[in-house]
Amino acid sequence: MQIIQKIQQLKIQLDEYRKASKTIGFVPTMGALHEGHLSLVSESKKNTQITVVSVFVNPTQFNDKADLERYPHTPVEDLDKLGCCGVDIVFMPSSEEMYPETDTRIFDFGNLDKVLEGEHRPGHFNGVAQIVSKFFAIVEPDKAYFGEKDFQQLTIIRQLVKKLNFSVQIIGCPIIREVDGLAMSSRNVLLSPVQRNNAANISRILFESMQMAKNNSVETLRNWVIRSINENADLITEYFEIVDDLNLLPISSWDEPCKKVGCIAVKVGKIRLIDNIRYIL
Repeated sequence: MQIIQKIQQLKIQLDEYRKASKTIGFVPTMGALHEGHLSLVSESKKNTQITVVSVFVNPTQFNDKADLERYPHTPVEDLDKLGCCGVDIVFMPSSEEMYPETDTRIFDFGNLDKVLEGEHRPGHFNGVAQIVSKFFAIVEPDKAYFGEKDFQQLTIIRQLVKKLNFSVQIIGCPIIREVDGLAMSSRNVLLSPVQRNNAANISRILFESMQMAKNNSVETLRNWVIRSINENADLITEYFEIVDDLNLLPISSWDEPCKKVGCIAVKVGKIRLIDNIRYIL
């Protein structure tokens, strides 16, 4: 496994692989790796000949400086996990390497980046687009792998690829959950034992709502989910919306001809967790 910190060195190595007709898979991460990340690596290794994983905490996607400061950093553990997975290249650049000068690009995703996470984290997805577009230009992967836990991000990245005419194929991979159902997240390690126990209520209530959807209106179900989660003093629902999976706009009826996704963000103390589920009626 090669550990590379410089863009030019990475490009030279990847050009050698391309000359040898090797296909390249890319998994962008911010480190603090867990089984969710490793499942993306596994998919890349199954479907491409060379797997590149980036480990970089991107400052431009944090609208809350305290959240950036809290974000866990575990580089030694991350490298150990990636080595065990058989990753070919780990790209670990500095902020100065990725942003030698301020990135002033502004991306227009229409409504996609203004709802849900976009409403509560202004500028977040513009920062995501900045760093992902940089990575795609550097790595030039054949396929890139993203987790469906960040459903809105996945939707926006697909739009980014269309806008900038990248040739990469975007692969969405299923949410990986803990035994009690909590969606795996790098932020889970920041929870106290009590908070961690209470956080499992998020997925439990979402799973229950899948059954309740058969006999309740969208509005009734939405209100029930929010009320049920907020009954726990440790949990505060920031938003819960049932949306069209393409435009991310809230639906008003189960009869609407679209695939329906319930997207949620919950504050557990100072830690913010997101999750989503699909409703199939």
